[in-house]
Amino acid sequence: MDTGKIQDPNQQYWYAVYTRPRAEKQVFERLLDKGIDAFLPLQKRMKQWSDRKKLVETPLFSSYVFVNVNRSLYDEVLRTHGVVKYISFEGKAATIPSSQIDNLRIIIDSDADVETTWEKRKKGEKVRVNGGPLHGLEGILITDGKKNKVMVQVDRLDQNLVIEVPLAFVEPI
Repeated sequence: MDTGKIQDPNQQYWYAVYTRPRAEKQVFERLLDKGIDAFLPLQKRMKQWSDRKKLVETPLFSSYVFVNVNRSLYDEVLRTHGVVKYISFEGKAATIPSSQIDNLRIIIDSDADVETTWEKRKKGEKVRVNGGPLHGLEGILITDGKKNKVMVQVDRLDQNLVIEVPLAFVEPI
C-alpha cells in the first residue's frame, strides 16, 4: 500500500477524508459538484422515533468520505466546505487500495446487514464469496457461535466490516 502525497501527478489514488460530524452527505454532494470522484458508502437503517419508524440511509463510516483524485485535485478536496483533513498514516495521506473500495461497493450494493467494529480479531482463512448478493467480496472468515461471517478489513481506517454469509457461498482464496 502506497502512502503519502501523490507520486505521479496524473495518477489517481483513493483517499479517505475526515469530515465535520454529520456532514458526510453534504461534503459528498459538494465534492461531486466540483467534479471530484467521491464515494460515500451508505447503509439503510430503521430509525425509531416516539411517533414513527422510518428507513433512513446513514454513512457506513461516521465522518468519512472517499475521494479518487490526482495531484491537481488533491488540494481542492481540502478546500471543500466540511472537509477537515485527509486520513494520514505516519504523517502522510494514506492511499486506500482500489480493491478495498470495490469491496465496499459490493457490500453496499448487497443491502447486507453490516456490523462495523474496531476490534482486533484473530486472522482466519482468507475467503471469497462465490454466490449471492455479495459475490466477489474478499475477506477473512470468522465464526460467531453458529453463524458464519466474513470480516472485511479497511486498512488505514482501523475498522472492520462484519457480514453474515452462508458458508455455502464462501470459498478459500
